[in-house]
Amino acid sequence: MATKIRLARGGSKKRPYYHIVVADVRSPRDGRFIEQIGHWNPMLGKDNENRVGLNEERVKFWLESGAQPTDRVHRFLDEAGLLKREPRNNPNKAKLGKKAQERVDEAAAKAEEAAAEAAAAAEAPAEEAAAE
Repeated sequence: MATKIRLARGGSKKRPYYHIVVADVRSPRDGRFIEQIGHWNPMLGKDNENRVGLNEERVKFWLESGAQPTDRVHRFLDEAGLLKREPRNNPNKAKLGKKAQERVDEAAAKAEEAAAEAAAAAEAPAEEAAAE
């Protein structure tokens, strides 16, 4: 049986609270699970010690049994020192989308035109003064 260590959502509307559970990969997110091995409260500050709680013995047991953690749970396990997670690199994530890039280009073009007009306006009085 393939198992995953994943999050099961609890809490009320707009107040999430997650249980870290071991579940069969075929079961729904908030459905049946085999064992609850921790919790995560994203409403608490990142420096709060009660934000993530893990039963380390059971986590080690399930990892040895072949359970695969999801990416978010893998991050928690890495912070706890139970599992190593390699940092990922997505250089395209920081790039602007097509429409946003067009807006930036338009703004730059307008700024150049305004600067050129200001420079031309500044030169015109200087030329008139020189002519007199």
